[in-house]
Parts: sequence; C-alpha cells; structure tokens
Amino acid sequence: MNFLAAYLLSITGHIPPEFGNLPNLGALDLSSNQIAGEIPKELGKLKSIQRLLLNDNQLSGGIPLELGSLTDLLSLDLSVNLLNGSIPGSIGECQQLTILNLSSNSLSHSIPSQLGKLIHLNLLDLSHNFLIGEIPTEFGSLNNLETLNLSHNNLSGFIPKALAELPSIPHIDLSFNELEGPIPCGKAFANATIEQLKGNKGLCGNITGVRPCDSPQLVKKHENGQKLALIIALPLVGALMLLSAFAGILFFHEKRKKDPKVKDGDVKGGDVFSISLFDGKEMYENILKVTQDFDPTFCIGKGGHGSVYKANLPLANTVAVKRLHHLSESADQEGFLKEIRALTKIKHRNIVKLQGYCSSAKYSFLVFEYLERGSLAKLLSIEEEAKKLDWQKRIKIIKGIAHALSYMHHDCSPPIVHRDISSNNVLLDSEYEAHVSDFGTAKLLKIDSSNWSAVAGTYGYVAPELAYTMRVTEKCDVYSFGVLTLEVIKGSHPGDFIPHLTSPTSVNIQLKDLLDQQLPYPGQEVEETLVSILKLARACLNVDPQSRPTMHMISSLLSMGAQALPKHLHGDFQLA
Repeated sequence: MNFLAAYLLSITGHIPPEFGNLPNLGALDLSSNQIAGEIPKELGKLKSIQRLLLNDNQLSGGIPLELGSLTDLLSLDLSVNLLNGSIPGSIGECQQLTILNLSSNSLSHSIPSQLGKLIHLNLLDLSHNFLIGEIPTEFGSLNNLETLNLSHNNLSGFIPKALAELPSIPHIDLSFNELEGPIPCGKAFANATIEQLKGNKGLCGNITGVRPCDSPQLVKKHENGQKLALIIALPLVGALMLLSAFAGILFFHEKRKKDPKVKDGDVKGGDVFSISLFDGKEMYENILKVTQDFDPTFCIGKGGHGSVYKANLPLANTVAVKRLHHLSESADQEGFLKEIRALTKIKHRNIVKLQGYCSSAKYSFLVFEYLERGSLAKLLSIEEEAKKLDWQKRIKIIKGIAHALSYMHHDCSPPIVHRDISSNNVLLDSEYEAHVSDFGTAKLLKIDSSNWSAVAGTYGYVAPELAYTMRVTEKCDVYSFGVLTLEVIKGSHPGDFIPHLTSPTSVNIQLKDLLDQQLPYPGQEVEETLVSILKLARACLNVDPQSRPTMHMISSLLSMGAQALPKHLHGDFQLA
C-alpha cells in the first residue's frame, strides 16, 4: 500500500498503532475528521512515508519523538488539534521536510533550535500555540522559506538579525507575541507591514504604525537602565535576586515598626525601589508627583489589597499604580508577597504585566502596564461602550481569558489558581484584548494542600463547593470562567439564569434569552460559535467539580472554533 487517504469522512475513534506495520506506505491523510486520542509512536516506523497529514482532528497528548525517524518525510501537518507539551527537537532530523504545520494546538515551551536544520522548508507555521522563549537564531539557515508564521504565541526577546538576512519571505507573521527591540533591517522585513508585527508592544522600527526606535520612551528607558544602583528589575532577574528583594522588604517593614527615627515620607537608602528599565527612585518620586500623593481624583479602581491609580509619567508610558494597604500585619505581608511571587513568574499576553515595585516609609505600591479601556465590568455597564463590544470582540475576550487561565493552571509550576475571576478583574487594551488582573488572592497550588480557612472571591462567581468543602482547586476558576462567559454574552451577570442552566430539566432554552439585547442578532456562523461557547460555559457550571472541563481543554476548543466542540459534554444542553 502506497497511499492511504481518509479525509473529510467524519471518522471517530483513534489512530491504530498497527499503521506502523505498513513499511511501504508513502502517504497517510486522515485530516478533517473527528479522530481523538494520541498520535501512536508506532508511526515512526513508516520509513517510506513522505506525507503525514493528521490536521483538523481532536488529537491530544504530545508529539511523539519517534516522528524524527521519518527521514523521507516531505510534509507534516498536525495543525488544529489539541496537542500539548513541547515540540520535539527530533523533528529537526526530518531534513527533507518542505512543509511543517503545527499551528492551532496548545504546544508550549521554547522552539527547538534543531528546526533550523530543516533547510528545505518552504512553510513553517507554529502560530496559535503557547510557545515561549526567543526565536532561534538557527532560523537564519532556512533560506527556502516562503511562509513563516509564529504569531499568537508568547515569544520574547529580540528578532534575530540572522532571520532578517534571509531572502525575502513573502509571508511572514510575528504578530501578537512579546517581542521587543528594533526590527532588524534585511530582505525578510523589507516589505513588512504593521499587520505582521502588531501586538508586540516592545518593538520599534521604521515600519508605519511601529514606534521609532529613537522615541523619548525608549531613549529614557535605555538611559535609566544604566542606573543599576537603584534598580532591581524583578521581571528580568533570577530567583535569588527576587528572594533578596523579599527579604529586604520584610526587613525594612520590621525596622520601620521598631525604629522611630525612620520618618514617614523619607526616601533613604533603606527604601526599596524596583522598576524594570527605569531608575527606581526617580520613578517613585514621579509617581507621587503626577498622582499628587495618591489624590482620590486619580483613583481608577479598588481591590482587596489596595487602590489603583492612573499615573501619566513624563517621558514614559502611562502606568497603573496599585497603592497597597499598610503591611504592618504579618497576614498582610504574607498576602502581599504572595501577589508579588505570582505576578513576577507570569508572562503571558492575556495577563496584566507587572513592571515593578516601590516602597518607602510612607507608601508601598506595585506598578503595572496601563490598559486603556479599563475593566470589562465597566464597559459592559455603559450602554454606549457595551454596543462597541460586538460579537466578534466578545468572542475574542472570552478566548483571551481562557488562554490566560489555561496558562496559569497548566503551564506554571506549581499551578496558579486565581480565585477571583470576575468582570472587574479583566482589563482590556486598545484592541479589546483581554488581560486578567488582580492576583491579590492568588494561590500557588501544591498537591494535597488545598484547604483554606476563608473563602475569597467575588459574590456571584464563587464555585458552590467552596461554601461547604473549603477545597480550592483549578476547577473553582473553571466555574468562575463559566459565569463570566455567560456575562460577556448576556451583557450582564447571569444571576438567576445559573440555577436554570444547571438544572437537568433545562433543555429548551431560547438562545435570544442568553444574548445581549443591545447587539444585533448574530449571523449563522457567529450564532453557531456562540452556541458552542454557551455549551462550554454550561459544562463549566457543573455542580460536580470533577465533571467540569479543564481550562486547557476549553482554551484549545475555543482556539479551534465551533466545529471542534465535542458532540457530548458533561451537562450539555439544547438551545431552542
């Protein structure tokens, strides 16, 4: 047998490992079906195979290392599945590959440098995953690339100069990552547009829509970045420096309580200043100046650990400053340090970024990126703003929240549970991208250590089991996500709808009753997507925590669209 094609046949079940016993198989195409389970490692025995197309299914688990044995492989397409884990470096041994498409999965970790050995590649698509780290400089060897898509990941660092020196790449997309620094000059970016690079707030260059590298903000950051005496760049230093900062904070506050010579408002050597890429002391003084010592007129929100202020700093971006309550009580110190630890370990495009921390005898505060549109709760409550949140924007917001929680639950070690997911704790940027905020009640989960003495969270979003078990798990966030999803679609908190939705007899719910009446009724395609999302939300509200889906599953399904939703979910229901 030289060719096996069974695509677009709605096939279910698993891929038989016995396929590995077909040594003369030249191509296997099972794309666009409903095949689940893992990719059998036995497929690595297909030494003659040239095309392996398993895209657009529901395959899960990791990519088998054994696929690196397929040295005659020309095309490998595993896109639009539920694959997770890392991209195996062994794929770099498939050196005849011309097409490698791993997009729209949940792959994480860094891109293996071994992919730079695939010198015959015409297409490399790793978009819509959760990849981190830098773009490998080895990609500078991919001289035959015509399409390179790394968009919608969490890639950071500079764009390698070696990549820019490649021959012109007709289709290149690096958008929606965490890339920074100047866009390198070269043939690969000679005709680049903002569409190919947007969503990377740290990039600069001579492309229309991208800020120039000589802008005052970047110059100021560079100059102040040299003043290391007062800088402890939390997002950039290692764990030892972080622990030292924490020790210093605790020592300072203990000293302040015991030493009457330390006066309020003094800014002396014992104070702690930690602003990434800025002179900490100067930043501290500027924040006090532009907020007029935290005058209430600059307050834009309040949380359990303090109030948030908008600070328009000179020669720098606007920032959000969370002024903390006094840390004199040990419980408050512990809670505050918990927030710091959680925030500094997180780097994700859908999570609010911490830029630094300042403390003196008078004030202690956190400095975050400022998100222009404010909280989701605020936008939904203002009729004019709510109407701007069309169905596509709302679907995008729901996806962003899901991606953030999936990252916290499944890509952080130990996993992080937010404990207070609500519309007040979701902020939106200028492009209506969702960013999860407020980790004041975040809990770093450890196995068999889930009991708490108090229930935290916002009324109306808290999982019902917390009322009697006090057991906090990731499934508590899943429940809150279900409530929030309904709120985004309905335009207001679902309230009394929740018992109706979770009732076993609720089988004839009118879709229009769950939609925001301020928006036009959606078209057929969007309607199908909304129905699928509502079914997922319903599954999140299951009374039994173990029957709720994981955020990884939710995030993956939302990335793939309505067609990827399983036919049956726990607590599934019909919409009349």
